Amino acid sequence: MTIEGRSFRTHTEEGVLEITLDRPQRINALTFEIYAELRDAFRALARDPHPDVRAVLLRGAGERGFCSGGDVEDIIGKLFERDAAGLLEFTRMTGALVGAIRRCPKPVVAALHGVTCGAGAVIALAADLRIATPETRIAFLFPQVGLSGADMGAAWLLPRIVGLGIASELLLEGQFVDAARAERIGLVNAVVPAERLLDEARERARRLASGPAFAHAMTKRMLESEAAMDFEAALEAEAQAQALCMMHPDFREAYEARKARRPPRFA
Repeated sequence: MTIEGRSFRTHTEEGVLEITLDRPQRINALTFEIYAELRDAFRALARDPHPDVRAVLLRGAGERGFCSGGDVEDIIGKLFERDAAGLLEFTRMTGALVGAIRRCPKPVVAALHGVTCGAGAVIALAADLRIATPETRIAFLFPQVGLSGADMGAAWLLPRIVGLGIASELLLEGQFVDAARAERIGLVNAVVPAERLLDEARERARRLASGPAFAHAMTKRMLESEAAMDFEAALEAEAQAQALCMMHPDFREAYEARKARRPPRFA
């Protein structure tokens, strides 16, 4: 399976598709093209089985940061030339990228270093796991440029990760959060030394890639769908989802592997 784009680099190894944002001279700022290509890449992962990809790692090139958000020159300036319909077309496209990441059945790990702000911070939110370095700084800068903090799904995702009170603070003030606080409030899953960031993120992605792909996809689907359910509906939905997993070959394989005292070989 090939996932390609002119605006990012890809590499697949040990079941992990590594997507590298590749504009280090602009702190990997996003352009119209990058939004569209990333959206299409994650949609492709959801549309077809792609058995050689079992997890995804998102990272940014260069030393300055993961992603500084929308490019001031290539996007923001040009938005002033658009009418209302053109602006809505753009905001729907940016949201579609985050939606595609969330709907991707493969677990997604984001390796965050340096500046992670604006749209880059929301892309990080969309990942399932976020690994940072002590130098990582995260901000939802939208109010600082006169925009709502509710952008690209941030007002839905962030309260689920850090709680409503802290989400309100981060989306209303738009201030940077350092790595220590990000880990403390659950905005990132771990903080590791900069020289270990990619090793740690790759190891997390490889562990997920070696796990039960069908069950992982089911877990992701349920985490999304249960947000709109009451508790009784969620119980029934999980009962049905787990019954489906019990009919999958991976369930028996895990049982047989445990009996034989060997690692499972998931389908």
